[in-house]
Amino acid sequence: MSKARTSTARLDSLGNGHFRVAGVLDADTVTEILAQSSRKFAGVPSVIVDLSLVTSSDSAGLALLIEWLRLTRVAGSKIHFDNVPQQIMALARISEIDDLLLENGTADPAQDANQAATATA
Repeated sequence: MSKARTSTARLDSLGNGHFRVAGVLDADTVTEILAQSSRKFAGVPSVIVDLSLVTSSDSAGLALLIEWLRLTRVAGSKIHFDNVPQQIMALARISEIDDLLLENGTADPAQDANQAATATA
């Protein structure tokens, strides 16, 4: 018996280049979030994405952040991630791309300190 997936996520525009993602970032939701972001990020020179309301994520969520990094770089704009979920950071560490996310984002000092401690251990 298979369980139907009912993942939901949304991308809210908070004004002045600030956005917030809420919900589950997985294969069921990231395509729509990416489509929304293409419209909402257009022409914004500096994007800040708050991920504090992401309740769960998998590798699709990490892929979304990487795609946002690529797209903003191509557009000549910048992106900054606040409150990157631990699930995404763990996947980024395993993939050895956590520095890529940190360079462009996490503003959580505790998370940055934890990353530095992990790197020196």
